[in-house]
Amino acid sequence: MKPRPVVVDTNVLVSGLLTSDENSPTARILDAMLSGRLVFLLSEVLIEEYLEVLRRPKIRRRHGLDDESLQTLLIEITLNGLVRQPAPWHDPPPHLSSQPHGDPNDLHLWSLLRTHPDAVLVTGELPLPEVAPVGRVVLTPRQFLGEHRDSLD
Repeated sequence: MKPRPVVVDTNVLVSGLLTSDENSPTARILDAMLSGRLVFLLSEVLIEEYLEVLRRPKIRRRHGLDDESLQTLLIEITLNGLVRQPAPWHDPPPHLSSQPHGDPNDLHLWSLLRTHPDAVLVTGELPLPEVAPVGRVVLTPRQFLGEHRDSLD
């Protein structure tokens, strides 16, 4: 069976980089991204968000990577991912306007998911499963790892 492509939310990538537990779900997901064992979707917007968040002073102090190392990390991620250019979501979809947790900043994630019918979002942001578009699967890193352990080992 062909693995479903994944959209890895920024919070998962950052957590995977910052954790000292190499067996944590987020560290294993990041490792699978970097090694090419995970089929994942990217967009220019998501790559820019990864970089912007990783450059935040508080996060940068924790990971200790300089600009060159951050660029290398993102190049490796980009080379292993499937880059898509989703159409922008111009109007908030009904599920966001009716939900208190709907965040317009997450629209790029829903747009990216829309580029592949079987794509799954992996996020540590707990409100996202509640506001996911109908028919879209949203998993925590732990849930994802539980369902895909064999393909990531």
